[in-house]
Amino acid sequence: MALYELTIKQLSDLLKNKKASSVEITKEYLERIKKLNPELGCYISVCEDTALEEAAKCQALIDREEDISPLMGIPVAMKDNICTRNIKTTCASKMLHNFIPPYDATVSGKLKDAGTVLLGKLNMDEFAMGSTNETSFFHKVKNPWDFERVPGGSSGGSAAAVSADLSPFSMGSDTGGSIRLPAAFCGVTGMKPTYGTVSRYGLVAFASSLDQIGPISKDVEDLALVLNVITGHDPRDATSLNIEYPDYTKALVNDIKGMKIGVPKEYIGEGISPEVRKSVLEALNILVSLGAEWEECSLPVTEYAIPAYYLISSAEASSNLARFDGVKYGYRAEKFSDLMELYCRTRSEGFGDEVKRRIMLGTYALSSGYYDAYYKKALQVRTIIKKEFDRTFDKYDLIIGPTAPTTAYKFGEKSDNPLEMYLGDIYTVSVNIAGLPGLVVPCGLDQKRLPIGLQLIGKALDEPTLLRVAYAFQQNSEFHKLKPGL
Repeated sequence: MALYELTIKQLSDLLKNKKASSVEITKEYLERIKKLNPELGCYISVCEDTALEEAAKCQALIDREEDISPLMGIPVAMKDNICTRNIKTTCASKMLHNFIPPYDATVSGKLKDAGTVLLGKLNMDEFAMGSTNETSFFHKVKNPWDFERVPGGSSGGSAAAVSADLSPFSMGSDTGGSIRLPAAFCGVTGMKPTYGTVSRYGLVAFASSLDQIGPISKDVEDLALVLNVITGHDPRDATSLNIEYPDYTKALVNDIKGMKIGVPKEYIGEGISPEVRKSVLEALNILVSLGAEWEECSLPVTEYAIPAYYLISSAEASSNLARFDGVKYGYRAEKFSDLMELYCRTRSEGFGDEVKRRIMLGTYALSSGYYDAYYKKALQVRTIIKKEFDRTFDKYDLIIGPTAPTTAYKFGEKSDNPLEMYLGDIYTVSVNIAGLPGLVVPCGLDQKRLPIGLQLIGKALDEPTLLRVAYAFQQNSEFHKLKPGL
């Protein structure tokens, strides 16, 4: 088996036992990126020279047998909205096509301190706005399972890179399903942690009350290893939770006897593909065979989650993206006669259509006369959704359902109809609205041999339960080992 096919845990064991070096592993990944990235489009920037230098430094530490992290010498790729010092961070936008941050995001710094080797920055929907990875200014990302299909978004590059073995793991961000949807479409494992457990300092903001950084990997064990590094309180992030964080690897127990699972009827009823529904129910049968029990429950406000999400996220985006004005950094229009024209031309030329659409929607929702009717009402719906989840978790240990109504669709199939594309997030946005953790594992393939993702939703700060159930599922199934035929 090639080094690039191995998990973080397997690579870490090889490094500790001196059976491979960090430089060897990094070279294999860089060669594979050269071979496949021109077609797949996962990376915007590849850090070949610095990656090999970092790998050599990490190997020196490993050779000295110092007390090292399980991630020491392991390559990683980062979504291009997470700041990396002296490395271009574009958000896949013309607006930031030349932006080089003078600092690391907290997550970038933690991974660097743990000894990871940065392979490069990954493609995404522009400013994380989209579900297909078609809105990138540079190029679209193709799904490794079928090059004519979308990889999901906005962290499409992050999921496709892990699926195609262009990185052993990657970091993404999730505002309404942007880690979980691509993980499902690309057949990999991904997690959106509880809001506030992973610092957002250095993440270019889309919607501040919804955004959350999280990992994408080949299996659940790798997720736990990464979570141990990236979680924790950060005084630079006002929303960061100052609590005691567990060792997530201790949740990796192949025992789920007595677990109670709720399956919302709204998630497996009308609108879901029969093949997706069948795979979800078969996955639940596996969990039942391991001693868990499930029953149908109801989350009746599910139908209001999409409008509430798009109003809240667009309003916050309208505010956050006001900073991109051509004055301080990023793209600046070449021709303008005064300051107002500089703003107008810069933003008209620098932002893509989807970003403009959401800025306008958000500005409208926040405007005088409409604030109470739209934004305030969306916040009230948010409170109701949170209470409904709390009520459901009084009875169940976790909620399980599909990640998306269908498997990956073809390019252009939904991008001409934004509303239809937005409805694809129906099962994921509620998790961000309520600030809960969500984890996706592969649970099957459809007739076209496209991956299907199973979504696990937990109580706030109950990542260990999600990891435990997902780990037990992967210990008793082979779906996460299936690969695209590259």
